[in-house]
Amino acid sequence: MQFAYRKALMGAASLVIVSGFTSSAQAQDQDWTGFYAGGHVGGMPQLDEDDETLLFDTDLNGEYGDTVRTMAGDDAFSPGFCGGGALGATPGAGCDEDEFGVEAGVRLGYDRQFGPIVIGGLVEGSAVSIEDSVTGYSTTPASYTATRDLDYLAAVRLRAGYAFGPNLAYATGGYAWGKLDQKFVTSNGASSFAQNDVDDADGWQLGGGVERKVADNLSIGLEYLYTRLEPDAYNVRVGQGSAPDTNPFLLVNEAGTDLTRSNEDFDVQSVRLTAAYRF
Repeated sequence: MQFAYRKALMGAASLVIVSGFTSSAQAQDQDWTGFYAGGHVGGMPQLDEDDETLLFDTDLNGEYGDTVRTMAGDDAFSPGFCGGGALGATPGAGCDEDEFGVEAGVRLGYDRQFGPIVIGGLVEGSAVSIEDSVTGYSTTPASYTATRDLDYLAAVRLRAGYAFGPNLAYATGGYAWGKLDQKFVTSNGASSFAQNDVDDADGWQLGGGVERKVADNLSIGLEYLYTRLEPDAYNVRVGQGSAPDTNPFLLVNEAGTDLTRSNEDFDVQSVRLTAAYRF
């Protein structure tokens, strides 16, 4: 009788423990269906391209890759190039590497849950501060630096994820648009320089992240995004100015020489902290 009582008591205790565990696990399950609004802040590591150069079109036929040569036939840009801003007229003065960028923005989205699978979409906009420069050095000596600053970034993305407990792991991708500020500076005070106006760019984003519900309607998360913007072709027309006719930029075509960056794409990474309120 005593053995049977103990057995019944242990069985009841086990049932309570299993029931409590099951209830606790169910309490952790979250419903991700609905609209949400939130924001993000983060850093943008610069994708340095040390091998980027300036390209030249000396005969103005629209094809880049020509060599700018002096009257003696030497390469006028033999001192080389650097992936940053010039600190002086020669490579010996050093090159200022592109700095780590930052961003902050807001987002609005909607998710729909099907079992553990969550499908949704979002729109977002960010204020951004990051730049990408490349410099060429001529034998004059002189430096020529093309810089593009990314000021704003907007995106429309889809996302698909897997919910487990209070967590949601997801992948995301879609369309991106950026507002650019293109600048050109040089220590060459003799030639004239005219740049075309390229101030925005379309592209795409791809990444992923994880969110965690910290309250019924509040989630926080960590997100990584890779963005590629593809602006229209940017170039600078180097004209005569006060330079003599023997200037290397004028030897092939008296109207001058066009220069552009060897890499037209603007690639950035983002590592973000996110927060969202769900309605």
